[in-house]
Parts: sequence; C-alpha cells; structure tokens
Amino acid sequence: MPWGHALVLLACAVSASGCSADPEPVAAAQPAKAKALLAQYQCGSCHQIPRVPSSLAGGGPSLNGFGRRSYIAGEVPNSHDAAARWIMAPASLVPDTQMPAMGVSPQDARVIASYLLALK
Repeated sequence: MPWGHALVLLACAVSASGCSADPEPVAAAQPAKAKALLAQYQCGSCHQIPRVPSSLAGGGPSLNGFGRRSYIAGEVPNSHDAAARWIMAPASLVPDTQMPAMGVSPQDARVIASYLLALK
C-alpha cells in the first residue's frame, strides 16, 4: 500500500467526523444491501429508484442516472461525500429543500450514496 494511501486511511480512522478523501466508495459491490436500506428508509415513497421494487415515485425526482448528474438538488456538486451528507441531512446543504431527514446513519448513507452514484 502506498504511504499516501495509508496516511489517508489512518487520518480517516482517527477523525471523529469521517473522511472526505474516501479512496473507494463503500458499497460499490453491495447493491443488495443498498436496496434494502433504500427500502428501510422509505426512499421509494418519494423517488423512483432503478432496480428497487419498493420505489413508487411519489413526488420527488427520479434517481435514475444519479451518477451522471453534476449537481444534487440542482445546487450541490455531486460527489460521494456530498451525496452521503445529503442523504443524512439534506437541509444542512439546501436549507429550503423538501427532502426530509430520515435518520439515516453515516454508514448507511455511504452505502446508499455508492449505489446511487453507480446509477449511470
């Protein structure tokens, strides 16, 4: 492992706030877990989400092609870190958003963000 990569991992492990220099998104290989979390947090009650049977698209935008989008909610530059933060606390990024905070844990948000970013 290169020293730079090891230092980033060490800094992430020591940091109380997590790590924005995530060398690899958590759930790239965990689509089943991500789909279960999307159902658990009822994301599909507002969004149509590809390959998530419980998604009904009840008023929020479709998440199809989320990984190709430049911005989240038309305002926040789309990245893994930003998507995870958006999933946990959307109003912290866009105060007047209609998307509610659903109590998503940081780890679950990272798994969901990885799945959504893989939707090209």
